[in-house]
Amino acid sequence: MPITNQPVAEHAFLRRMYEDSYFPDHVVDQGRAILLRLCGRIEAERPSDLEALYALTNAATEEFNLLEAEFEAAGSEIETVAREWIAEDFWFVASAYGFADADAEELIAGRDW
Repeated sequence: MPITNQPVAEHAFLRRMYEDSYFPDHVVDQGRAILLRLCGRIEAERPSDLEALYALTNAATEEFNLLEAEFEAAGSEIETVAREWIAEDFWFVASAYGFADADAEELIAGRDW
């Protein structure tokens, strides 16, 4: 499903991870795909409140939890700086879809990284 939200469609998700050779592009691609699927779900399901949004971001966070093993297998990990960059993109998504009042920590509350 193509993304219809223009700022989201133009956003370079995980840009700084792509710029850092410590993070393998093929694994970062998977993280970018998680974020794009999240956007697609938000557009399809149109959450009406923060609780509904958090349910969607929680599912995406669980996907990132599973992706940690891919990073490790490639000699990398979701370390401190990467955590912040990923969290910033979750916040960007929430804001872009009208949830500027979302709690940044709650968006990724289920993270293992």
